[in-house]
Amino acid sequence: MIVLGRITAPFGIRGWVNIHVYGDDPQAWAQMPCWWLSADEEMADAAWQARQLAECKPHGKGLVARFDGIEDRNAAEQLSRLYVGAPREALPKTAKNEFYWADLIGLEVVNRAGERLGRVAELVRTGAHEVLDVRDEDGSRRLLPFVATVIKEVDLAGCLIQVDWERDW
Repeated sequence: MIVLGRITAPFGIRGWVNIHVYGDDPQAWAQMPCWWLSADEEMADAAWQARQLAECKPHGKGLVARFDGIEDRNAAEQLSRLYVGAPREALPKTAKNEFYWADLIGLEVVNRAGERLGRVAELVRTGAHEVLDVRDEDGSRRLLPFVATVIKEVDLAGCLIQVDWERDW
């Protein structure tokens, strides 16, 4: 399962919920008629429960959504704090040079000189852009901005990200 966001609270009195999104294009989620919900983002795929999406629309920096069978605020409250996810094959296709964060986790990072800098441990959302948290074998941490001037190539098939970043920076 790819975790896409988290339901934060009910929205209004007609069964809508607020969703804090973890990606750049949450409106693409509306193309998926079914979303999966779980109380724990680390749960095995079988523990996620499928829910039919009735409606969703942008709201502020996130989304608001309503699921079939959730008709009032009381029912919506039962969904608060649940994670929203989807199996990889259910997600909308990415465009060229677009990636799901989950696809980048674990990729090896090397600079243009061929020096290994570590593996992507996680991505961090900042106000300006995303940042790769790269860890090497001894646990040293490098934070690399995920911008075109730094990220030169992402090879998902080869499990490699090439960057313009010196080892001693």
